[in-house]
Amino acid sequence: MAEQEPRKTRILIADDHPPFAYGLSKLLTEQPDLEPVGIASDGEEAVRLARELKPDVIVMDISMPRLNGIEATRRIKEELPQTAVLTLSAYGYHPYVLSALEAGAAGYLLKNVPMRELLNAIRALCAGETVLDQKVAEKLLRSLTRPVGGGQASARLSPRELKVLQLGAQGMNNKEIGEKLFASERTIQSHFTSIFQKLGVGSRIEAVLKAIKEGWLTLDDIP
Repeated sequence: MAEQEPRKTRILIADDHPPFAYGLSKLLTEQPDLEPVGIASDGEEAVRLARELKPDVIVMDISMPRLNGIEATRRIKEELPQTAVLTLSAYGYHPYVLSALEAGAAGYLLKNVPMRELLNAIRALCAGETVLDQKVAEKLLRSLTRPVGGGQASARLSPRELKVLQLGAQGMNNKEIGEKLFASERTIQSHFTSIFQKLGVGSRIEAVLKAIKEGWLTLDDIP
């Protein structure tokens, strides 16, 4: 009996620029572990196709007709919380970035990113990691204010969970965090699941942003 082929990561592309969308689709087709399942040319179509196809990852542009990518992301995450959204935009303004992440995006990259990095970002999202353009991240983090009294908010997390979140904010993946804390990847994933539930968020980036806003992670915790 022939061995079953590993399941490919199913990707929906939402972008109103046909040359880019079809070029990315062709590139994904050439990857042994990735599979494009559809292309949406506007935000409303992205929501509809996401509902029908239930992709693993959506590569989402921000500026699209009928419904922008941020609102489309919000609607999709409400219905499909397990679908990871990677915002890919020409705009690096921190209000856009923050709005996309608060809507539920698990990553934010600029459209001038090399295609190899884009493919790696998609794979990282599937592994439960987060992706954020470094320059965009620097601007975003420095724009956030930290109110006094955040220590009370941090009491909701155990010291171990706070340490896991801090290491995650530094860009470590689950395996690296586990090696640092002498714990298994499964244990680290369980910690993140608990963190997300306690903070009412759906991704590592949302958790880090909330921690920074509350004041119990600082910019010194993040490279």
